[in-house]
Amino acid sequence: MTSRLRRRLGREDGASAALVAVLLVPLLGFAAIAVDIGALYAERARLQVAADAAAIAVAQDCSRGNCGDMLATASRMLLANDPEGRAGQPVLSNKPLSVTVTGSTPKEHWFAGVIGHEATAVSATATVGWGGPSGGTSVVPLAFSWCSFQAQTKGGLPSTQDLQTIFFSKSDKAGQCPRPAGGNTVPGGFAWVVPDPGGCTATHVIGQKLWSDTGASIPQGCTQAQFDKLIGTTVLLPVFDEFGSGGANGWYHVYGYAAFVLKGYAFNGSTTSGQKVCGKGTTPSDRCITGYFTRFVELSDAWDYSPDAPQLGASILRLIR
Repeated sequence: MTSRLRRRLGREDGASAALVAVLLVPLLGFAAIAVDIGALYAERARLQVAADAAAIAVAQDCSRGNCGDMLATASRMLLANDPEGRAGQPVLSNKPLSVTVTGSTPKEHWFAGVIGHEATAVSATATVGWGGPSGGTSVVPLAFSWCSFQAQTKGGLPSTQDLQTIFFSKSDKAGQCPRPAGGNTVPGGFAWVVPDPGGCTATHVIGQKLWSDTGASIPQGCTQAQFDKLIGTTVLLPVFDEFGSGGANGWYHVYGYAAFVLKGYAFNGSTTSGQKVCGKGTTPSDRCITGYFTRFVELSDAWDYSPDAPQLGASILRLIR
């Protein structure tokens, strides 16, 4: 009895081994799905981040007026984010302005090789567009005149970091821009525009009329601490080409946007970043900001862009893949 049972169990062990062998291939196939496909998704995500970074880097160069060696730039940024990736030649488009970068890499499989799939080609594409600012939220409720921008930049795009002093309204002793006999660009205005409700920002778009915030003091909602935090930073500010009326009805027409590196300010006798900010021979009643216009690339979502916006040295980049 015992011998017969042993012989039967021996035959069943052989059958079990054969069954396991038959099921091994589909089991490995399921492992390939669970592990290899998961690895493909992970590599695809990593490669997409790398392609995004590469496209942004190339677009930054192009938006500043010199694309340089686009393939070298794209390759450097892509490899920095995915050492196994390879960048293809970036493709430029002029209508609208954009650049497309494609990254690729072969991903070897752990298990799928058993069923005849050794590797899969993974790719990711990113497109970044850019143009002049067409609207957004400025962190300072100020406006510059087109005439002042031309005078400071010598009629062209910003190309120098020499410190400039821009006087407000009646304080403008440079005589660079024509003004009414009363002294103010907008009578009763001091270059301030009405800020957004409850804050010290100003949201606007090209072609809009900005209402003048009357008085020499900083607008309600603004504090000196807010301005102090902006020292040394670059801010986008509207440039106006037309103005009209006066007092509470004064307005500035937004022509475009320029980038300004803020180095100092004197908004009135008590709200100032230092003594004699406006220069030698000035008085506490003089109002000015110091700094310089510059080329600048903005990546935040706080600003929109348009290929038709005036090019004043600032560009907005947007990932549009």
